[in-house]
Amino acid sequence: GSASFAQERIFLDEQVRFSSDTAIYNELSTLQVVQGSLSFSRLLQALRYVLNKHKVLCISLIFNNDDGSLKQCITDLHKTFTITMNQTFEDDNELRDIIYQTTINPTLFDLSTGHVFHAEILKQQITLNENENNSDEFITNSDVLLIAFHHAAFDRASRSVFFNDLCLAYNTNAISIEDDNESLQYIDYSVHERLIDMSTSREFWYLQLEGYNLDSPLSLPVDRHRLSNNHRSSSACVTQISFDNEISQSFLDYASIHHATPFQLGLTILYAFLFKLTHAENDLCISSINANRYRNELQNIIGMFVSTLPYRVQLDPQWSFDDLVKYVREKCLSIIEHSHYPLQHILASLHMNQSNISFLETMYDFITISSHSDELSLDGTSLKQVSFDQSFEVAKFDFMLMFVYNPTLENNRLSFCLTCSHDLFDEITVTNIGRRLEYYFQQLFSSNETINRIDTCVTSLSKINLIFPEETQEMKDIMFCRQSHIINEGMFI
Repeated sequence: GSASFAQERIFLDEQVRFSSDTAIYNELSTLQVVQGSLSFSRLLQALRYVLNKHKVLCISLIFNNDDGSLKQCITDLHKTFTITMNQTFEDDNELRDIIYQTTINPTLFDLSTGHVFHAEILKQQITLNENENNSDEFITNSDVLLIAFHHAAFDRASRSVFFNDLCLAYNTNAISIEDDNESLQYIDYSVHERLIDMSTSREFWYLQLEGYNLDSPLSLPVDRHRLSNNHRSSSACVTQISFDNEISQSFLDYASIHHATPFQLGLTILYAFLFKLTHAENDLCISSINANRYRNELQNIIGMFVSTLPYRVQLDPQWSFDDLVKYVREKCLSIIEHSHYPLQHILASLHMNQSNISFLETMYDFITISSHSDELSLDGTSLKQVSFDQSFEVAKFDFMLMFVYNPTLENNRLSFCLTCSHDLFDEITVTNIGRRLEYYFQQLFSSNETINRIDTCVTSLSKINLIFPEETQEMKDIMFCRQSHIINEGMFI
């Protein structure tokens, strides 16, 4: 059958914007055994069960050159699927390097043959030496289970579905039932979405972008420019900022009082910040993503549902922050009804293609971490998500801001990660942009007396100040302090 609109978008994006030397859509989950041990044979059986239940994890995507269409076909790779076990690590540095190399490995998957899923056991060298007799049969303390999906078959919401089914299959020793044609599959959704009447949404999106200058990129403070036809390198500059509980709670309280979601409030902050960062550009269009699981039947299906959508605002510099929040909230609510409309259709109506649209290079996202989503228990064996201070981000976009809210943490529940393309930005530039965004955040939500708090109800957006206090002092010193070589000049005016 035909591929879904989302699969088409991912497939095309990978082909057109990026070099084939580096993968950008390898989605990894890396879990380390912290207590107990796993049976290799039971884990393999459980994985085969999940692959058979969710056919999309063995689906091939083939481009038809004759009519320019992308077709998907269900394979029976679940029958012969194996877990790779040929890499070991001694310490965290070696583990970190393996994870990063897997993240960017362009040969990890082969969409044309249905290889869109990968599982691997990384053995720790120390435990190997201690357990030489049964090192392959059991996955023991400190060993790592690395699971990878191609984004064309998997999105963020699929993660909990996959691991819930894996746990159930492992714990109950479930065996695959062949030819189970009753359950709803992703390929059924792909057929259904092409039958939806989208005429109303087509008109909505045309009006959203009418009059917008699609050829003009945001005037971000880049260090260099890229030729429009150059492939991206995927090399990233990343800065991460965490906020204390007082600021985190103030952020949530503000959202609640103003009937905005955290997503909408974070998006408002980004618009106001970009307005100042771009020297008062007020017609701003960026991209964000929508889960696009608009029916209950889609909640428990693994697949790529996410839609990428343009979010355009035409803000008035005299608006207050409160005014902008209200405007953004209403904008987001109007988009929900039309969030299923494919990006490629939006661009086609504007006679544009996916490879050269400036607003697709500035991305926003807001993630709320659900309780204990970084932990897994398989029949009493505990696994925990591997995390390092250093991020393994690849730059899928020129400028991406992602907020993360994790209510399970004792402190630093709210944070953001700014990931920019090293093709355009130096590390120090991204660090400084991140610091200025943090400073703006503090002006909005901190009760610290040393911070000059913004009156969100009164202060106009044009009055936003991103200059650090030390920079203000430095400018004053230059302007007002007499310098030794001009001490007598201008004294008798």
